[in-house]
Amino acid sequence: MKMSDVAKLAKVSPATVSRVLCHPELVSKETRQKVMDVINSVNYKPHAVARQFRTKETRIILVVVPDITSSFFSEVLRGIEHIAVTSGYQVILGDTENSVEREEEYINLLYQKQADGLILLTARLNKKKLEELSGQFPLVLACEYMDGLNVPTVSIDNISSARKATEHLIKLGHTKVAHITGPISIVLSRDRLKGYKQAMVSHELEIDSAYIQEGDQTFDSGYNQMLKLLSLETPPTAVFVFNDDMAMGVIKAVKDCYMSVPEDIAVVGFDHIKMSVIYEPKLTTVAQPKYEIGKQAMELLLKQITGQLMNKKKIVLKDELIIGASCGQNSATTRTLEKI
Repeated sequence: MKMSDVAKLAKVSPATVSRVLCHPELVSKETRQKVMDVINSVNYKPHAVARQFRTKETRIILVVVPDITSSFFSEVLRGIEHIAVTSGYQVILGDTENSVEREEEYINLLYQKQADGLILLTARLNKKKLEELSGQFPLVLACEYMDGLNVPTVSIDNISSARKATEHLIKLGHTKVAHITGPISIVLSRDRLKGYKQAMVSHELEIDSAYIQEGDQTFDSGYNQMLKLLSLETPPTAVFVFNDDMAMGVIKAVKDCYMSVPEDIAVVGFDHIKMSVIYEPKLTTVAQPKYEIGKQAMELLLKQITGQLMNKKKIVLKDELIIGASCGQNSATTRTLEKI
């Protein structure tokens, strides 16, 4: 069964069948349905290689993540996938395992014409390379970003979010507030550290370098860095943690030292992953609109691919501080998101 056969049965031109398959948004709903009815009835399967050769399109989007084991990215990827599929694109995923070399290997797929566009959920390449890449191919940064980079980006304001999380602890009466960062080589870690410091300075609290420990985003590093903080002569009474995975490691370390959260140590995490809702005690955390980040990133990429005008190249979405039980709030006043 060829495309021309489908066209004859549907009583349309082969070009119309091609548009239904490649750009359905350009075809009327009635015609699109008529063509799809024929395609489904005869089980027509377009030849992908032949179509790519003819249209110079792969209908494939490459999404590169720094660590596929991180539960944070699942909702971001779902937002990307939903928009991609409804627009006639497939998504292939590349996991860099936090390696710049692996990131460059995946990017080479663009030069090999194996994808029409790229969404980077990591920004480890240098600014010059990213700008060169953006000048040649449709490209969007999501979650991570880079100051002064003229590339379409979707993210939250990590400085403001971290400041809000730290101020929550301060307003509860804590003056000895620690911070466990992510890898300082990552812009998100640096910005959340800035927000922590801004909150401390604005409330005229001392920033003790011993209270700032660098983690690697994993449960184990949260556990180990918290043990270091607890071993100090004057340990903190509260800690703001780079992400929820590490925050749960922090809570485990506190419990293993025969202390409790929040009675002895108050904890705030970041990301509002699913586990943070069922973990005990339930985490106070900053919720990122993960699905919306993925959705808007894919929409920005499609605008580039189809040559549409982008009204905004830098999209900053709102976060939300979700109050759990890990800071000592009354459970009757806590608030969680039902949609996660």
